[in-house]
Amino acid sequence: MQVQENDIHQNSNWIKKRKLDNVDLFSYLYSKRIYSNKCRFEDLANELFYEIFEYLDLYDIYRGFFNLNQRFQNLIINSNFPNQINISTMSKSKFEYYHKNILLPNKHRIYLIRLSIPFMSELIFSSAYTILRFIHLQTLIIDHIEMKDFIKLSNHLAHLRELHSLIISLADHIQSLNVLFSSIFQLKKLKYCKIEYTIKDNQNSISFDLTRRVFSPIQYLIINGQFSFNSLNNLLSCLPELHHISIQSLMNSNDNIKIDDLSYYIQLRYLKYVSFKINSIDFNKFENIIKQFFDYVEILRLTMNSDEEYLNAKRWQQLIVSHMPYLRIFDMKYQGSIGNKYDVIKQFSSSFWTEKKWFFTHEHDWKSTMDRGVFYSTIPYQRKDYTYYSVSDEQLCSHNQEENFNSVNHLYICSKIKDHCLKYFPNVNQLTFTLSFNDWNDSTVRNLNCMIPLEQLTKIIFEPYRIPLEDIMRLLYFTSNLHTLQFDTFGFHHNNLDIVRQNYAFEYASKRNKIKFLILRGRCSLHELEFIVNLFPQLKYLETGMNRIEIKQIIRFLLSKTHNKTQHLFYLCIVNTPKVCVKEINVMMKSENLLKNYSIKYINYNLYLWW
Repeated sequence: MQVQENDIHQNSNWIKKRKLDNVDLFSYLYSKRIYSNKCRFEDLANELFYEIFEYLDLYDIYRGFFNLNQRFQNLIINSNFPNQINISTMSKSKFEYYHKNILLPNKHRIYLIRLSIPFMSELIFSSAYTILRFIHLQTLIIDHIEMKDFIKLSNHLAHLRELHSLIISLADHIQSLNVLFSSIFQLKKLKYCKIEYTIKDNQNSISFDLTRRVFSPIQYLIINGQFSFNSLNNLLSCLPELHHISIQSLMNSNDNIKIDDLSYYIQLRYLKYVSFKINSIDFNKFENIIKQFFDYVEILRLTMNSDEEYLNAKRWQQLIVSHMPYLRIFDMKYQGSIGNKYDVIKQFSSSFWTEKKWFFTHEHDWKSTMDRGVFYSTIPYQRKDYTYYSVSDEQLCSHNQEENFNSVNHLYICSKIKDHCLKYFPNVNQLTFTLSFNDWNDSTVRNLNCMIPLEQLTKIIFEPYRIPLEDIMRLLYFTSNLHTLQFDTFGFHHNNLDIVRQNYAFEYASKRNKIKFLILRGRCSLHELEFIVNLFPQLKYLETGMNRIEIKQIIRFLLSKTHNKTQHLFYLCIVNTPKVCVKEINVMMKSENLLKNYSIKYINYNLYLWW
C-alpha cells in the first residue's frame, strides 16, 4: 500500500521543522507507522529520503543506505543534494575508506568539511588539484593544523569562490600574527573566521603590524588566543565590514607598533557586537579604542582582571552617553580586588543603570583575608560560562539578587560547594573544577547534583589539584553521558590500584561510563595506564605524559592483541617527549610488527600516533 501524498508532504514538513533539534527521525517515522506492514520502506518517495539525507552526515548516509539495494546506490550517486563532512574522530583505516569511497567521489557537492585529527588535512588536501575540486565548499573547519600546512592550504583556498566560513585551530606555537592574518586576509570571500592559537610561554604577546594596507571582507571574527592590545588598532583598521568581534585574551605589551594614520579615518559602521577579555590593560588605553571605533556598537561584553578604574560607574556612564549611543547590552565582569570597593560598586545602582535595566551584583567573602571577588552583570545572566564562589548567606551583600542561569553551559567550581546551594544551572554540559584539595569533601558530588543535572554533562576538567579516586568513580556513576575527561594534574590518591579494581564501585563505573577522550597532563606510569584502560574500556583518544623509559613498553601494551581493553583506541598523544622517540617508535613498530598502517607526527614536543 502506497503512502498518500499528503502524508508524505506532512512528514516532509515535520522533518524540515526538526532539523535544528536533536531528534531521532527514524523513531518518528516508525511512530507514524511508515515502517509498519501498511507500507514498505522502499515505497517511500525519493523526496522524503532527500529530506532525511539533508539531516545526516554523508558518512551516515552511505553507512545507512548505500548497501541496501541498487535503488539507494543510484539515489545517492546521482543526487545533487549538498553534503557536509564532519569527521570528529575516526581510525586511520576507516578514514582511508571514507576518503577514497565517500569524500573524493562527492567533492564537487560538499559544502562543509570538519576535520579533527592533525593527519587528516594532509591526506584530504594533498594537492592543489584536489583542493580546487571542492567547488561548492562554503565552510571549512580544521582542528590541530600546523602553521606551515595552513599557509600552503590558504594559498589554494583563495581560489574557492564559495568559501565564506573558516574555523581553524593551530597545533604549533605561532611566531608571527602577520603571517597568520596575511594568509587569512587573502581569502576575499571570507565572512566568518574563528581562529585558535597559542604562543610560547616566554612570549608575552606577538604583534600584528602589516607593512602594507590590506582590507578583508570578514564580518565575524573570533580570536581564541593572546592578542596584543597595541595591535588592536591596526587589526580593526583592516576590517571595514566588521559586524562582530570577540578576542579571548587581549594582552598588554611593550611592542612599539606604528599605528596606521588611515585608521583615524576608519569608521566601523557595521560593528554591533564586541566581546573582549582584557588582561592588565590600563582603562585609559582601552577608552581610546572605544572612542575611536565603538560609535555604532550595540552589545559590549567585557571581562577584566586588573585596574580598579574599570569599576568607575560614572566614567562608564559618560563614555556610553558620549561615544556609544546605540548600546543596548552592557555585560561586564570584573575579577580582582573588590573587598573594600563597596562604595564604588554601589554607583552602578544609580538611575542611569536601572532605567536601562542594566543590573549588577558581586560576590566575595567579607571574613576572608583575601579581598578578591567578582563583580558582574545579571538579570538576566547572559553568559555561557559562570564561576562559582562559595559565599554563605549571611556574607552575601544586599546587592546580590536572585538570578537566572539558563544561558550557562560551562560551570567553573572554584571553592567548596555549600550545602543546599540555591544556584541552579539547568543547561550546563561542561564542568571545570579549580578548587583546592581541601575544598573537596564527601558531600561535593551530592551537592553538585543539586546544582546541575549531572546526567547531561559531556566534559569534565580537573585543575590543578588531584581528586580522590573514589570520588571520580562516584562522579562517573551520575554522569552517564560524559565522553571527555581532563586532568591537568594527574595522579591517583590510592596506594593499591589492584585492590580498587576488585571492588564493586570500579566494576560498575567501568561498565557504565562512556569516556572516549582522556587527557592527562601529568606523567602516567604503565601500572596506572593498565588501571585506566580497565576503567575506561571505550577509550578512543588518549593524551598523556609518560616516563621516558616506559614509552616503548606502554605502546606495546596499548597495541597488544592479548587483551581487548584497548580495542577502540586509535589515537595516542605523548606530551613533552623528545623528538628522538619518533625514530625509536618507528623502528619498534617495524621490527615487532605492531602496526602495519599508522601515521606518526611530532609537533611542539608532543608525539602523535594514529592507527
